[in-house]
Amino acid sequence: MKITHKVYFSNAVLIALIVLISAFALHDLDQILTKFRFTVIADQLNASFLTMRLAEKNYFLYGDLDTLSEIDEMIGTATSSMEAVKADIIRAVGHDNYKKLNRKLVAYGHRVDETRQAAKEGVGLEGKRRTQMRLRLAGRHLKEFSENITEMERDRVGRIIAGSKTILFYSFLGVVFFALFFTYLIVNNIGLSLRKVVEFTQMISRGNYEKIAERYPNNEMGAVISAVNTMAEDLQNREKEILQSKRLASIGILVAGVAHELNNPLNNISMMAQTYVEVYENLQKEQRIEFMQRVEEETERLRIIIKNLLDFSRAKERHLVENKANNVVQKTIALVRNMLNISNIQLQLDLADDLPTIYVDEHQVQQVLVNITTNAIQAMGDTGVLFLRSHYISDVDEIEIEVRDTGSGIESKFLDHIFDPFFTTKEEGGTGLGLWVSYGIIKNHGGNLRVESSADDGTAFFITLPSCKSVKECCNGKS
Repeated sequence: MKITHKVYFSNAVLIALIVLISAFALHDLDQILTKFRFTVIADQLNASFLTMRLAEKNYFLYGDLDTLSEIDEMIGTATSSMEAVKADIIRAVGHDNYKKLNRKLVAYGHRVDETRQAAKEGVGLEGKRRTQMRLRLAGRHLKEFSENITEMERDRVGRIIAGSKTILFYSFLGVVFFALFFTYLIVNNIGLSLRKVVEFTQMISRGNYEKIAERYPNNEMGAVISAVNTMAEDLQNREKEILQSKRLASIGILVAGVAHELNNPLNNISMMAQTYVEVYENLQKEQRIEFMQRVEEETERLRIIIKNLLDFSRAKERHLVENKANNVVQKTIALVRNMLNISNIQLQLDLADDLPTIYVDEHQVQQVLVNITTNAIQAMGDTGVLFLRSHYISDVDEIEIEVRDTGSGIESKFLDHIFDPFFTTKEEGGTGLGLWVSYGIIKNHGGNLRVESSADDGTAFFITLPSCKSVKECCNGKS
């Protein structure tokens, strides 16, 4: 489900819950208002019934028939009032209770009429007492019934309010919990995807272009991940092109330095061939063999130089194998040896013995070393010292290769940008990609490439690579 759909769904559920709670609250509020209106009416009726009972007592004390007429008038008024608000009373206490209250009021009226008739006819003392007793009983029943249903409705109002309060409280908690839970799900979903994207972009910056996932969620984050994966694939292809172009550029620089070394064995072969032709008749068999062996030696020397150049220039897939750091350093020296000689650069080696093996692509790491040493030679000009050092850092189980020159150094303001693509301090001829590519290669090997430099003390590059025993699935020959 897409994120927008999830948001719409959560909002729809929340709105439905709010509408449901509101409907419930309105229903309870309507009931409370109905009960409240009834209690107001009931209080007025109870006040009327109380006045009737007081008038009734006055009659019993003074025997004034006008008092009974007043009671009749109050009964009529109460009956009219009840009829006027019949719907409200029925809605509050029900039709049965309304009929009962009405019957008791009518019965009370009959007893009033009965008492008046008995007084006019002059019944005896015993008959008068029975009539008064029935009037008292009817009045008491009317007043007690009215008070009871009034009190009962007040209790119901209290229960409704208490129940509504409880339900509204838990409903509010439910809505808040649902909102927080759904927000957590959405935020966690987005946050997890964003963390993957951030981690992946960081991996890309280190030169690792593995995909985030083969399958992505069918939502907006899935589209972002898919786009990032596509970008990584394009960057990987372009990095291969840049690697090859930089390798070929390095070949151009190396060939200039190797030309002298190629020329020497070729001259030797040419001279030996000419001499051999001139003195052939005077040579013994052993001397002829010696001439051919020297030619073969010079030819082998040429073959090794050319093979190193071809191996270095040939585009290859990344292939990690177990290797020794010093072997890679020595092969790099073989490639740049004549550049050192031509530039009158001294080489000082300090390669530690018994280093743990590393798990690397030899050609890629060799390319990094060629690029750094070539930069160092160019920075020193016609004279200087190139230091190459290797040692083991036991605390982190890493091999460190140091390349230090005695050149002019790099200004401090440029150091933070030295590994940025297209950044170069060379006035001409620099592409600004060599150190950026080198940084990506070393990072992709799980190592690190850093630089230290000052304007007076030259520049030092430090390549750290994890030892073979600290790499998972080490030395399995897989790339």
